[in-house]
Amino acid sequence: MSERSNLRLLVLAVLVASLLGTLIARAFYLQILEGRQYQAAISSNTEREIVEPAVRGLILDQAGRPLVNNRTSVVVTVDRQTLAAEKDDGDAVIRRLAAMLDTTPTKIRDRLAPCGTEGAKPPPVCWNGSAYQPVPVAKDVDTQTALTIMEKRRDFPGVSASLDAIREYPAPFNVNAAHILGYLGPVTEEQLNAQGDSNAPDRLRRTDEVGRTGLEAEYDKILRGVPGIRHVAVDTAGRVTSTVDEVAPKPGEYLVSTIDAKLQSIVEAQLLAAVRRAQAQGYGGKSGAAVVVDVQTGRILAMASYPTYDPSIWIGGVSKKQYKELVANDALASNAYQGQFAPGSTFKVVSTAGAAKDKMNLYGIYNCPSSVTVGGQKFNNYESSAYGPISLTRALEVSCNTVFYGIAKRMWQEEGGPDAGVDAPNPIAEAATAFGLGSDTGIDLPGEASGVVASRQFKYDNWEKKKDTWCRNAEQGYPETRKTNPKLADYFTALDKENCTDGYQWRAGDALNAAIGQGDTTVTPLQMAMVYATIANGGKLYQPQVAKGVVSADGTVSQEFPPILKGRVDVPKSAIKFLRNSLPGVTTDGSGKTPFLGFPLKKIPVASKTGSAQVTGNKASTSWFASYAPANNPKYAIVMMVTEGGTGSKTSGPSVRKIYEALFGVRGSSVYPGKSVLAGDAPQPGLPAVRPDGTVAIPKGAGSGVANSRQG
Repeated sequence: MSERSNLRLLVLAVLVASLLGTLIARAFYLQILEGRQYQAAISSNTEREIVEPAVRGLILDQAGRPLVNNRTSVVVTVDRQTLAAEKDDGDAVIRRLAAMLDTTPTKIRDRLAPCGTEGAKPPPVCWNGSAYQPVPVAKDVDTQTALTIMEKRRDFPGVSASLDAIREYPAPFNVNAAHILGYLGPVTEEQLNAQGDSNAPDRLRRTDEVGRTGLEAEYDKILRGVPGIRHVAVDTAGRVTSTVDEVAPKPGEYLVSTIDAKLQSIVEAQLLAAVRRAQAQGYGGKSGAAVVVDVQTGRILAMASYPTYDPSIWIGGVSKKQYKELVANDALASNAYQGQFAPGSTFKVVSTAGAAKDKMNLYGIYNCPSSVTVGGQKFNNYESSAYGPISLTRALEVSCNTVFYGIAKRMWQEEGGPDAGVDAPNPIAEAATAFGLGSDTGIDLPGEASGVVASRQFKYDNWEKKKDTWCRNAEQGYPETRKTNPKLADYFTALDKENCTDGYQWRAGDALNAAIGQGDTTVTPLQMAMVYATIANGGKLYQPQVAKGVVSADGTVSQEFPPILKGRVDVPKSAIKFLRNSLPGVTTDGSGKTPFLGFPLKKIPVASKTGSAQVTGNKASTSWFASYAPANNPKYAIVMMVTEGGTGSKTSGPSVRKIYEALFGVRGSSVYPGKSVLAGDAPQPGLPAVRPDGTVAIPKGAGSGVANSRQG
């Protein structure tokens, strides 16, 4: 053999040895060093998770009456794995099942199709869960049909019937409360992604329904409970071979609200009556809201919004047509805590506090002419006439705008007039902020609006946002509008030209409008209710609450939500004292007198303030009536508002009176505390008792409000 051949053999031997060594090392690494990781991966690949949803907790009113309940429904499910094992992929089974359920095979297949696969319908029609979990294809199946399916198992392999809990609204005393309770909807991708890589048992899954609005959303995790989890072993063909472990579901807890169903029903009825009263007077009467708050705790006892909707419309999914109608009717948002409106003269209590901050004499004499002229613009009284020199108390009673115009003009001049910077003092705006206006109240409901406090700062910030648009419109001159209405185009152009150059300036007219709750100022009815509650209780500013506590299904008290005191309102105590002494006179001798004629005011004095907030265009003013009672020992504040409602006295006032009659048991000119709409003549002091079987013990005299209720 030649030397060249020997060299080749040597190189080949070295190469083989090297490759063999690499393979041995790699095998050692895979089998020994990473063996545990691969074993875990193999184990996870042969196990699957099957989820059993927990029964969602109830939502109760403060006396224990169910506002949101669960009803039992017979649900037919299909095991996709069993169908796949059939010779025809389960086609015959689906056709037989469709005939039994009086539906079509296509609709059943749509339910079985995994979401995201070709041809699958969008959620909630498609199946968004595990391939090993039975898929619900029909709900509310009659019992006889379900029994027939179960008896003929050979004809329906993989098909089963079981009981499921479905949300329902018992509506005690015909209560609606849709905007408070909220509704359920499919979990969103954003909610799933927000969990990250969480493996917590109560994590959200694609098949979950979650609260989308109201208490259902705010306390979703408490109500949802923890689902049951069953881990099953699966062979290489995808067949389940055994159960590895199983944890039973933990039902959701009961949420006790501060709402009283009986009172809520009356408030809803009286709000509707006020809207219709506005319409009967020839006004638009488009929408409204009403709030009843316990002034000593900040708890909301009733809160209504009009228009509203039937909360059960969301069960099983709302149709496109239904959703369009809800949007068209402006029924989805709550006017009580999401609607923003000019408060009109109900804001004058804030301006009074601002005058006290500016060290004006609250007990002095102020002139009340029929109008004042500032900067060439005439500002009139709206609800009142000229009263001449009057006290500030009398100005509140008769709602004299010109007195507050004079106060605002004096402040504006003292602060520097048109040359004052955005940081100049603004006592009225400062008082409004101190009362919580211009920011969220913090109520435990999602989507609360904050409103606007008119001020130099707000006007400057608004100008910064809009000046480019104003300047562009001023330069272009509204060419499209000019084709059909040159005069209107000229008006818009001149207005935008002025806003472009000096729209940031806080003029005297801005200050005057702000003093009577007009101009840029907007509030929610809830905010105004909390303002009057703060005056009523002597200056304590509470955070409003709609949830009172949480009780487990076995009766254990899990949480109690005590009142949340933010602190004392940052206005002079003298202002609060002055307002508490002055506001009862509005009801006895002022603009709030008419709706309370014949009411036993000596036994139950009512402090009030009317408001008729003017709006742009030809629309009627917004009707307001803000109040609290008893004025000498305040318990409740009530605020009602109706858009395009006219005056507060004629439209909202009569309905507010009816609510007080219900709260205090007023019959004619007599008072019968035992006839109060509230069981025991007061809000319940604690949480309702839940029995071990899940039913609720309703206090004596409260009643369930629901025919044949299983509760209590």
